[in-house]
Amino acid sequence: MSGTVTSPNNLKQQRSPSTAVAPPNSSLLGDFIQETLALTKRLFIQLQRRPTTLVAGIIQPLMWLVLFGALFQNAPSGLFGESQNYGQFLGAGVIVFTAFAGALNAGLPIMFDREFGFLNRLLVAPLANRFSIVLASAIFIVTLSFIQTGAIVTAGAFLGAGLPSIAGLGAIATIVLLLVLGVTALSLGLAFALPGHVELIAVIFVTNLPLLFASTALAPLSFMPHWLQVVVTLNPLSYAIEPIRYLYLHADWSLASIVMHAPWGNVTFGGALLVLLAFDFVALLSIQPLLRRRFA
Repeated sequence: MSGTVTSPNNLKQQRSPSTAVAPPNSSLLGDFIQETLALTKRLFIQLQRRPTTLVAGIIQPLMWLVLFGALFQNAPSGLFGESQNYGQFLGAGVIVFTAFAGALNAGLPIMFDREFGFLNRLLVAPLANRFSIVLASAIFIVTLSFIQTGAIVTAGAFLGAGLPSIAGLGAIATIVLLLVLGVTALSLGLAFALPGHVELIAVIFVTNLPLLFASTALAPLSFMPHWLQVVVTLNPLSYAIEPIRYLYLHADWSLASIVMHAPWGNVTFGGALLVLLAFDFVALLSIQPLLRRRFA
């Protein structure tokens, strides 16, 4: 009987592991970036097919700026703090509330994807990280918010509100980014948690105006009764409005500049940014369990 003799060297070669290696972490990062870009591109394609969304998002805040500015144009000088006119005072509120409203609506496309079954197919796909859904929506909403902010700042300059410095414009962009990121996360969390788009629209409708009036968007904090001042200082929108308003009034600003006199103490520019960062952290942390859900 003949047979082959396997030498120790050959046996060692046969038992040697294959040359295939586990993918490095860099490939996971690349997959995450690719997923985020693909989902972001999908949102912009939808916007391209329905450009009226962007057009309306630009026209509406300009109407607020013109109409509300005209409503109080005869107000006595000094009635709205250091602002030279109500249009200058209102500009910061319009910027923040426009970004807030757009971010609050970020959950609607996800909710419609849920109802049409696309989201469930996306969630069962081998995604590198489901956070790409949140990041894609945030990139989309931030881009729209920057376009709207640019239109508001330009219109405000023509209406006599003035124009912040280059550094001030960069700070405004940072504040808008921080606000949009947190509100977008909350909106997506609602889209995952609520049963349908009717309920989500109801929450958006109920939330918009109370948060607007319970902020310093339309009136200074000193105008309000004490209980409302306490409520306003608990509203994250106020911590975005007041720094932007300060940037319109002061060219020499710093993180130590006092931007709001709250009932419990003074709020600095840097303190307001920290509040927005904490708001983002809590919002992003709270939606993590929801991102692991599947829908029938």
